[in-house]
Amino acid sequence: MKRVYLDNGSTSFPKAPGVGEAMRRYCEDIGVNIGRGGYEEAYSAADVILETREKLCELFGFDKPENVVFTSGITASINMVLKGFLRPGDHVLASSVEHNAVIRPLRQLEQTGVEVTLIPCNTDGRLYANTISRYLKPNSKAVVMTHASNVCGTILPIREVAKVCQEYGVRLIVDCAQTGGVLKINMKEWGVDALAFAGHKGLLGPQGTGGFIIKDDFACELTPLISGGTGSISHLETVPDFMPDRFESGTQNLPGLFGLNAAIRYLTSIGTEKIYQREMELTQTLLQGLCQLKKLRIVGIPSCEGRVAPVSIDCIGKDNARVAYELEQSFGIMTRCGLHCAPLAHKTLGTYPRGTIRITPGHRTTTEEIYYAIDAIKAVLDA
Repeated sequence: MKRVYLDNGSTSFPKAPGVGEAMRRYCEDIGVNIGRGGYEEAYSAADVILETREKLCELFGFDKPENVVFTSGITASINMVLKGFLRPGDHVLASSVEHNAVIRPLRQLEQTGVEVTLIPCNTDGRLYANTISRYLKPNSKAVVMTHASNVCGTILPIREVAKVCQEYGVRLIVDCAQTGGVLKINMKEWGVDALAFAGHKGLLGPQGTGGFIIKDDFACELTPLISGGTGSISHLETVPDFMPDRFESGTQNLPGLFGLNAAIRYLTSIGTEKIYQREMELTQTLLQGLCQLKKLRIVGIPSCEGRVAPVSIDCIGKDNARVAYELEQSFGIMTRCGLHCAPLAHKTLGTYPRGTIRITPGHRTTTEEIYYAIDAIKAVLDA
């Protein structure tokens, strides 16, 4: 049976060429820690991590590599930024299509006295930046927002939202899980205060890697949630006040970061524009084929305008989970069915509680695999 992976919205596969080899080389040939050894191999390993910070700055339009903070991924990053910044009595806004990586920390903060407001999106996931000002209050401190929905792929207008935030003196925290490595992002030009990124999705790196990039003045306003050894100013019992040590206590995931370094090298050699173009060609073929099927509806924007690759479908007259199961069992097609860790988004899109089947091609998916998937979906729906 064929094996067709169409769940790149969850994690990219295959990973970038060279990722596995870079991780193997670190584990088998290098193996040292960084910031904890005064010998050449430790310095050489530290150079790789610094280069990774520099390449992420190039990718995301930022100019201070030391302000790239590595974590296990976006979930840890969002928690560190939101919980390190917001205090009881503060007001924070988010969109109505957020992932639980944003919503669950906000609900926890709500229990401590932080006020949370959700900015409503349309039933196709669109948000209009000019509506945000009506939800702002004198105690508003931040807007936290995904760059694109992980359920339906709709892109949110981050540049326009940033202008509103700057006008009202509100911090903007962006989750780029579905756009990092795919869409052009320029933190400095747009005015984003903190950007949380995932290493294992569009950046094509291994799971357990990611982090956030943060402006100096914003970093100073955050209380570090985790403290401990950093390999620096070890004679002091207080948390370092300089970056990235202020937020990077403990040993980093060095095998993963070596893999991420290789992934970003590959990514930049191709260019995000070419990757996005290829993914949109595949998505266009997928959407055109799905539009011909009468027993399903496409959730979100039915064209390639204003979206990234994740496509959600809702089957008419059939259980979505059963259809996804049949696609995998009978045709070897791997998708993601359910609520996608984003129940709020499904409520906005009108697919709660049943969820959808999400189909996400990657830039290394073939056109033949897309046609195969369309035919398979038709066969399951007609059975």
